[in-house]
Amino acid sequence: MTREMQHPRYIGDETANVDYHHGMLRPVAGASHFQVLRANRSRFEHADGYGWTYNHAPMLAWWRNRFWLQYLSNPSGEHVPPGHTLLTTSEDGTDWDFPREVFPFYRIEPGVHHVPDDLRMADPAYAVMHQRSGFYTAPDGRLLTLGFYGVCTTTMDYPNIGDGIGRVVREIFPDGSFGPVYFIRYNRHMGWDESNTSFPFYRVSPDAGFVEACEALLADKLATLQWWEEDRAEDGFYAVTGGKALSYYHLDDGRVVGLWKHSLVAMSQDGGKTWTTPRREPSFVMAGGKVWGQRTPDGRYAMLYNPTPDNVHRWPLAVVTSDDGIRYDNLLLVNGKVAVRRYQGGHKDPGMNYVRGIAEGNGVAPGDAFWVAYSMGKEDLWVSRIPVPVTGAVAEHVDDRFDRFAPGRVVPGWNTHCGKWTTVEIAENATGIGNVLRLCDQDRAETAQAERVFPESRAVEIEFSVVPAQTSGGCLYIEVTGPRGLPAALLIIGEDSRIHARDGCVMRPLCPYRAGTARRIFLRIDAAAQRYAVTVEDGGEWEGFFLFRPVRTVSRICFRTGPVPDDPSLTLMTTRLAHEDELIFTSIPGADDPAPAAVFELGYLRTSGPPDAAGSGESEGSDP
Repeated sequence: MTREMQHPRYIGDETANVDYHHGMLRPVAGASHFQVLRANRSRFEHADGYGWTYNHAPMLAWWRNRFWLQYLSNPSGEHVPPGHTLLTTSEDGTDWDFPREVFPFYRIEPGVHHVPDDLRMADPAYAVMHQRSGFYTAPDGRLLTLGFYGVCTTTMDYPNIGDGIGRVVREIFPDGSFGPVYFIRYNRHMGWDESNTSFPFYRVSPDAGFVEACEALLADKLATLQWWEEDRAEDGFYAVTGGKALSYYHLDDGRVVGLWKHSLVAMSQDGGKTWTTPRREPSFVMAGGKVWGQRTPDGRYAMLYNPTPDNVHRWPLAVVTSDDGIRYDNLLLVNGKVAVRRYQGGHKDPGMNYVRGIAEGNGVAPGDAFWVAYSMGKEDLWVSRIPVPVTGAVAEHVDDRFDRFAPGRVVPGWNTHCGKWTTVEIAENATGIGNVLRLCDQDRAETAQAERVFPESRAVEIEFSVVPAQTSGGCLYIEVTGPRGLPAALLIIGEDSRIHARDGCVMRPLCPYRAGTARRIFLRIDAAAQRYAVTVEDGGEWEGFFLFRPVRTVSRICFRTGPVPDDPSLTLMTTRLAHEDELIFTSIPGADDPAPAAVFELGYLRTSGPPDAAGSGESEGSDP
C-alpha cells in the first residue's frame, strides 16, 4: 500500500449491557427471525435425520431464486468427530427443506503418519469439518460448495490450525443434486496429497466447466483468503496470514474493507492482492464471535456482531450502519432472544454464534431487506431478515388490521421469532373468515414472539383483540416496554382461564376468558405518572396500576407465549464454568417431543397518543 487509508470504526456512544440478552438496545424495527433447524436428539426425523446436537457455522447463498444454507454438524460438541456438512434450501427464507448431507464423514485410515493410534478418539478415526467459506458462484454461473476436513485426535485439538487434510469442493446442479466430491487444495505441508486421500483432485474431473470454475475460485484472492485459517501453508498463496473468519465488502471507490474476529480491520486497494497491516479497532467491541459486513439493498453498509468483549457468551446480536462503509453509528439490536440450551456438549457458547450473510458474488436476495444466518448456542440454526433502511424508530402510530395483511410469515412492521414448533404468521382465523396474526407454541423449551415498535411516547393508548384457542396448556404474556427493552406493564392470559395484570410487584387477577372468544383489550400507559390502566371488553376496567419498572417512555408491545427464561445468565455461566468445565446446559423434560399446541390469534393492533407525548430520543427515551 502506498498511502495510509482510513479504516472502519464505530463513532457512536451506544454500548450494550450484556446483563440482559437484548443488551438494552433498541431493536431494528421490523426484523424477523426464522428457525432453519431445531436440533433433536431422539426424534431426529424432526431435525436432520441423525439426531446430532452440535450444529454450527451456517453460510448463505442466493442462487436460482432460492436460498442455500450449509452448516457443520457433529454428534454433540465442537471438534469432536465424526463431522459432516449438510445443506438445506428455501424459496422464501421462512420455511426450509429437510437437510441433506453434502460432505460426508471422512475416515482416516490406520497408520496415517501424524495421527498416533493411542490418541485416536474413535475406532476407526474420523475427521471433523471446519470451514469459513461455504459457497462460490463461478463466472459461468455454476454454484460450488466447499468444506474442509480437519484432524482432531483429542478433545483439546482444533481442526483450524493448519494440520488438517484439505479443502473439498463439489458442484450444486440446478435441480439441487450434487456433483462428485473433489479436493481443491491439500494441506501438502502436512503430507496430504493425491496419494493418501479418499477423494480425487479436482483437475481429474471430466467436466471441463467444473475444472474451469475451480480455477476461477483459486484465482480469486478475496474468496480464498478466508481459507488461510485451516490451511496455513507458507507457499505464498495467501496475501494476509493471521486473522480468523474474514468478511469483506467493496466501497464505492473500489477499495475493499476486511473484517476479522477480535476487531481486526484492514484495507485493500487492489482487490485483495495486497492489504494494509490488519490492526485491532477498539471502537468495535467484540471477541471471538464472527463479524459480518456488507452493502445493504439501500446502498448503505451494515456490520453485525456480538458487542461484548467476553468470548464465552454470544449475546446480543447487534448491527451498526454507515453511509460510507467507514464511519459506523447507531448500534441497534437484531436479535436478543437467547434460547435455553437443551443438550450437553463442549464449546457450545450460548447466544447467536457466527453470523454470516450472503458474500459478494453469491447472489442478492430480492426485496428491501438483507438476510443473515447464525447458530443459536451451536445447537439450532436461525436466519434473520433485516429490512432497510435499518432503523430503531417509527414515526407513525400503529393501525394494523390483520385481515388486510397477506398470508405468510413475514409480518410487515413486526419483529417476530418463528421457530419450527413456535410459529408466528398471518393466517386465516379459526372460522376461516379473515386473516389474523397467529402465535402457535408447541415447544417446551421455546416461545413464539411477536413485537411491534410504535412511536416513543410518555403516554400512549393501545388497543388490540385476542382470541385464545384454549383455557389451559398455554399462556400469553403481553408486555409494554421502554425503548431499552425493560417491561413496564404486563398482562398475562393465563392457564387458569383468567386474565391477570401486574400491579407493581403483585400479579392481580382481572377477569375470566373463554376459548374461541375474542376479547378487546385497552391499555392506557402514563409513564410520567408511572401508572397504567386496563379495560377488558365485557370484563371490567382497572385504574391506577403501578408500572413495575420505572421508564420515562414506552415504545413497543410484545406478545409472547411464556416468560423470558433466566438461563443462561452471566452469573450462572460464571459459576458453572468454574465448577463444571463448560457443562452449561438445562435439562428440559420432554423437549424432544412437540407439546399440545397453544394458539393465540390477534385480530388488530392500534396505538395512539397526543402529539406532544412523543419522547425526545436519548434524553427522554433511556430507561433509568
